Amino acid sequence: MAAGGFCKLPNGTVVVALNLPSPAADAPAGVRFLVHAQNRARALTRLRNLGLRSVYLRGNAAPPTPDEITAVLHHPDGLIWRTAPDHGVLTGSDLTVELWHPIRALLRPPTRT
Repeated sequence: MAAGGFCKLPNGTVVVALNLPSPAADAPAGVRFLVHAQNRARALTRLRNLGLRSVYLRGNAAPPTPDEITAVLHHPDGLIWRTAPDHGVLTGSDLTVELWHPIRALLRPPTRT
């Protein structure tokens, strides 16, 4: 199950945050996705259309922080990601560890060497 949450904005749209576990067994941290959409269902549909088929939002245990909301609102795609912190709780110091990446950086095919 994915930890996550959402925040409804004054204009009626939502920002959904999801922490997904890493597919690699030896990797301790997962990935945190932020999606800006008209509603929660559309946000989850955007992720499912990218191949994350079993993504569900249950509850509001890890809603996006104000800094995360600002980051996703200022990105043209409205869909960004970064490595989630190891301990699963976001604090102010965690926000400076890694920059947010556009979704196309995650979906880019591996380069051949």
